Amino acid sequence: MYSITKQFQQQQHAFYGEPYPDLQSRQRRLQQLAVALKAHSNALCEAVATDFGQRSHDETRLLEIAPCLQGISYQLKHLKKWLKPEKRRVHYTFAPASNSVLAQPLGVVGIIVPWNYPIFLALSPLMAALAAGNQVMLKLSEFTPATNKVLQAICQQALGDCVSIIEGDAAVAAEFAALPFDHLLFTGSTAVGYKVMQAAAANLTPVTLELGGKSPVLIAPDANLKRISERLLFGKTANAGQTCVAPDYVLVPRALQQSLIAQLQADFQRFYPNFATNQDYSAVINPRQYQRLQQLLSAAQAAGAELIACAAVDSACYDNRVLPLTLVVNAPADSLLLREEIFGPILPIIPYDSVAEAISYIRQRPKPLALYLMSDDQALIEQVLTQVPAGGVCINETLLHVAQEDLPFGGVGPSGLGHYHGPEGFKRFSHLKAIHKKGRFSSSRFIYPPFDRPLFRALLKWLSR
Repeated sequence: MYSITKQFQQQQHAFYGEPYPDLQSRQRRLQQLAVALKAHSNALCEAVATDFGQRSHDETRLLEIAPCLQGISYQLKHLKKWLKPEKRRVHYTFAPASNSVLAQPLGVVGIIVPWNYPIFLALSPLMAALAAGNQVMLKLSEFTPATNKVLQAICQQALGDCVSIIEGDAAVAAEFAALPFDHLLFTGSTAVGYKVMQAAAANLTPVTLELGGKSPVLIAPDANLKRISERLLFGKTANAGQTCVAPDYVLVPRALQQSLIAQLQADFQRFYPNFATNQDYSAVINPRQYQRLQQLLSAAQAAGAELIACAAVDSACYDNRVLPLTLVVNAPADSLLLREEIFGPILPIIPYDSVAEAISYIRQRPKPLALYLMSDDQALIEQVLTQVPAGGVCINETLLHVAQEDLPFGGVGPSGLGHYHGPEGFKRFSHLKAIHKKGRFSSSRFIYPPFDRPLFRALLKWLSR
């Protein structure tokens, strides 16, 4: 097996052999990726279920495979337009001339993939990097070995030498991040994001960091609880809450708190009837993560919080790492539950007495990756959109902004750096090369030395007016 460095050098060599793939080459790669993805979709569903212990095939198709196929279709639809050099204005003092911007492939792009959505978070940035004409190296998570095997087969079938697959633990990931990529995209925790950025800085490698944090749900006083409860619930229970943009905590008017709790409990039981044997609900990925979540609950309870499980469990649930949605009331402000990203099916409920108090609560904390506002009050919507920073926003919905093909996705501050998806994804993996073109005559001759000419003096005075 080649070393990671050797594989990187091979990717560089391949890029220099085709530094600007034409439209047809890029379209062919994307089309072949779609064909291979469809052909291996059943195998991917089985593999993800194996890696998680329990995950519905339907959920994998809905949350991972379908968005990838839609994303490829979007890239194919817009790629021709994106590849056309963009004309820019020329100031009349530089005429006659033309200005344009050419989207140039960067070279070799590195992508570090997390375990929670091993298909979508591998193929979504991959398709954007391929559309931009790059070679790619994918570092897949060591916690999804079965899925990695299928992704390896897909990439070999569809893309050949355009993509290298790397597997391994944290030490391999550190070695991967230290390579002199032309761009490095990392999806994962903020803590690891710091390390990735430090490693990339040694090579001045530009980075995109898709991190996470505590994404709040702000339920306004005018919200219809019955209508928004299932939307909130879907966002929190999809993949058992193991989603970077999952609702992390809920701010609710104090007078509506008990009604919200009752509605969430009822809707959870409707979503997942006979919970202990329900196969639509995902397991926690591994014992380490399951134990971490249990410790968060135990610590909160010991500190005086009330835990409200939305379903009964049996011993098999513990053995299979299946944890029902657990609502947490009266958690202390300094508890880990309210300070660190939860990344699981635990939902703190925090009452407030005024909207200003709720907005202040969010703004006093690190900028979130997502913000979910439940309201039909247009004045409040405008206030939150303009005054509360967040990577992305859903109004009267959760999660689904990520699935909008024409919207950029990314965080801000501690929740991320840079964004992709949509046209921003193509641009993120391209160098926007500025081109200024002159013909046989150039007006620049009037500003050449010597500078003591009267014409130059007059021209300089006119340009500096």
